[in-house]
Parts: sequence; C-alpha cells; structure tokens
Amino acid sequence: MNSNETSHTLDYNTSREKLTMPEYGRNVLKMVEQLKAIPDKDKRTEQARAVVKVMELLNPQVHSQDNFEHKLWDHLYMIAGFDLDVDSPYPSPVAETFTTDPVPVPMKGSRIKAFHYGRNIESIIKLLCEQPDGEVKTEMIRSLAIYMRTQYLIWNKDNVSDETIFADIEKLSDYRLKVPEEISLSKISGDANFSRPGMGINVGQPGSQRSRQRKNNYKRTFKKK
Repeated sequence: MNSNETSHTLDYNTSREKLTMPEYGRNVLKMVEQLKAIPDKDKRTEQARAVVKVMELLNPQVHSQDNFEHKLWDHLYMIAGFDLDVDSPYPSPVAETFTTDPVPVPMKGSRIKAFHYGRNIESIIKLLCEQPDGEVKTEMIRSLAIYMRTQYLIWNKDNVSDETIFADIEKLSDYRLKVPEEISLSKISGDANFSRPGMGINVGQPGSQRSRQRKNNYKRTFKKK
C-alpha cells in the first residue's frame, strides 16, 4: 500500500455499543451524549426538550399510550443511562424500576395428557373421581363424554365410537373413574359440520349463502330500475 493511500475501516453496528432504546436509533444516542456534555444546566434542559421532540417524531406510535410525554422523558433518561441532570417536567425515573427482572409467571407443573381435550377436562375428571357413585354421577359422566366427543371431532373429522371416548375418560382419570356400562351417547347426524377453533365457516366467501343472497338482492334492485 502506498503512503498516499488511506485505509478505511468499515464501522458496523455490531461492533458499536448496544442501544438501550433501538427504536430511536443511534443518532438520538449521539444527541443525548452531546447534551450531557453541555455545562450550563439551562442550556442542557433546553436541548433535552428538543431531543424529546425528535424522539416523538421518530416514535409516533407513542401517542396511542396514556401520558405519552411522560414516557418520552423516561425514555430519554434510559438512553442517558439515568445520568442526566436537567429540569424535567416529570420526576426522574429510578434505574431499578426498569432493570429489575420480572416476576416469573407460575406455570402448571403437570403436562396436559390430551391436548385436544384440554386441561379443563382433566380437572373435571379429577372432580368426578371424588363424587359418590349414583345416578347424578352417571349423568355427569355422560354429559362429559358428549362434550369430549365434540372436542374430539373438532380436531379429527373422522367419526369416533363411544368406546373410544369412554376409554379416554378412564385413561385420563388414571383408571380411578369407571364409566358405567349402561351409558350410551346420542347419535351424531352424518352431515354435522365441526369447524376448527378460530376459523369462520363460509363467512363472506364467494360461494357462501350470504354472498349469494347479496348477489340476488343486487340483481333484483337493478331489474326494478
């Protein structure tokens, strides 16, 4: 390399200091560093207000939050590393408020045995195991079996026998619950339609009954004219 040539080193963000608030970018960080270096507090406060206005422009979705101006000033202190001496219209936030680890959410200890039935079914079966034998318990088991069959068919379009549902009840109860032999479930119509959760059935689709009705109304309107 000639002595007249100048070597250039590329400066990547990966080699720079990690941003505390990435949504505002590195230029705002530079602004905050410059205003921290201003010796006069009044001038420093004036520049801090200008930086907050820039942050508001760069993060317009903050307007959807309650008391968004207060949040912007909190963000300014966070970017400054909570080391900013200005006359803020709001009290300076405490660093520990933002750096403390969140309280862990307690999770269920046991795994769900059958996801297509859900945890609530297991809880109901557990309660049924504690009920005394009799007509009331038998009817409760029958109602549970009907509901479980419906849940089964939501995820599996194939038909399911009563024996399969009864076996699932006994298995989920760790065989503490015995399904009475006289129980039988009502028959399901062959043209019954079971949809998956969260999916609409022919709502607004071109071939749906509602769409055909709209087309017919549209045609009748123009024929009258």
